[in-house]
Amino acid sequence: MEEYSQEERYLRAKKRVEKIKGFYSHLVAYVIINVALLILIFKGYNIKVNFWNLGTFSTAIGWGIGLAIHGMVVFGPNIFFGKDWEERKLQEFMKEEESKRNKWE
Repeated sequence: MEEYSQEERYLRAKKRVEKIKGFYSHLVAYVIINVALLILIFKGYNIKVNFWNLGTFSTAIGWGIGLAIHGMVVFGPNIFFGKDWEERKLQEFMKEEESKRNKWE
């Protein structure tokens, strides 16, 4: 296992924080711009039924795919479960079983 100096660890952490900030800035821009676009498109239709079609949401869908990819790059493939998720769940289930067993003894 590689050992990093304090300065190297700091620079790596700072770079990771910058990536996370970049993702959240991207997310905020996505939400603000797409909400504004959808409001403008909705107001532009005389018959509101025409609003509900793929073309109306194509920008949000395409950009959303790009945003999801950006999130995967920043947070990694374990964005939802994390590296230690499985171990935490195993411990949780073991504690539940233990408490159930102790309850009936």
